[in-house]
Amino acid sequence: MCDMIKWFTRILLLSIVSALLLYYYIPEKELSPTTKIDKLVVIKSKHKMEAYANGKIIKIYTVSLGQHDGDKESEGDKKTPLGEYIINAKNPNSGYHKNLGLSYPNADDISKAKLKGVRPGGEIKIHGIKNGIGFIGRFHRLYNWTAGCIAVTDKEVDELYSAVAIGTPIIIKP
Repeated sequence: MCDMIKWFTRILLLSIVSALLLYYYIPEKELSPTTKIDKLVVIKSKHKMEAYANGKIIKIYTVSLGQHDGDKESEGDKKTPLGEYIINAKNPNSGYHKNLGLSYPNADDISKAKLKGVRPGGEIKIHGIKNGIGFIGRFHRLYNWTAGCIAVTDKEVDELYSAVAIGTPIIIKP
């Protein structure tokens, strides 16, 4: 009986390790280097970001979001905002590989924060993994770890950095 348990444990461990390696190494669809994304849509409840070109979805990214659920209400609440924004900046030298800035807070966000007597916060980005730990790759997706940003892998943020122009709309849905 004891040998059977050891055998089963080894098989189970080997299966788990194999599944993790497959998850990490199986390639995902890449955008063509000439692709120009003209809209991004984030669906927070699904942890997905849809990339559009000419009205068609061309890629869906799995994302990590802010650590807390709901719409961003104030600075430091670790929530990813909901609403309509634009990509308003690009930074190749950020602390999180690269990033694309969002125009948060917009006028509606500022108004809501003012009514509550709080600061709306800012510096919401689409970014890669913290510099120095990019090797974790897709495993970053296993939980929401950002302070309110939208995180993708380093490879994915490189792709987005090339394909998304400043002024591109981004819609963040619940």
